[in-house]
Amino acid sequence: MRLPPRVKVLEALGAVADGRVVELRERLYRVASSEGDRWYLVYVDPEQRLAYSDDNGTRYRGYVGYPIIAVLMLQGRLPFDDRVARALRNIPWRRLNERYRRYALVEQHVKRLAAERGVEPSELDGLVSRVLQALRGLGLRYTGSPPLVPGGGHSAGRE
Repeated sequence: MRLPPRVKVLEALGAVADGRVVELRERLYRVASSEGDRWYLVYVDPEQRLAYSDDNGTRYRGYVGYPIIAVLMLQGRLPFDDRVARALRNIPWRRLNERYRRYALVEQHVKRLAAERGVEPSELDGLVSRVLQALRGLGLRYTGSPPLVPGGGHSAGRE
């Protein structure tokens, strides 16, 4: 899997800070979208270097999407800073993506907002760099299909 756009690390921090990551069972999670209207199914097995998520970035663009990053942060496998994450709470990511249409512009907007909340852009940049470095080291591969979920079926990840 490819490394994600930098802004996806910030989005993952926000998801963790917002409490939008729910463990269903070992290695299987649900992550809510920033607006709470979508749920993504996430499976991560770092020992086997396998990951799955049904978010668009992971499925259709081939990069490690923010739901996988958020899960890895909760598992302690990627760097996490609670103070930085709190500065990224309650950000309407989908609206920003639709408004700016470019991740670099979304990142600039989020950095301004975080600065207003007491976290400097250099702190964000440093944490993003550390997360991407650690993510590169994990060498994750996309499983291509969701794991079986309790009840014997597959989940589409949406409700």
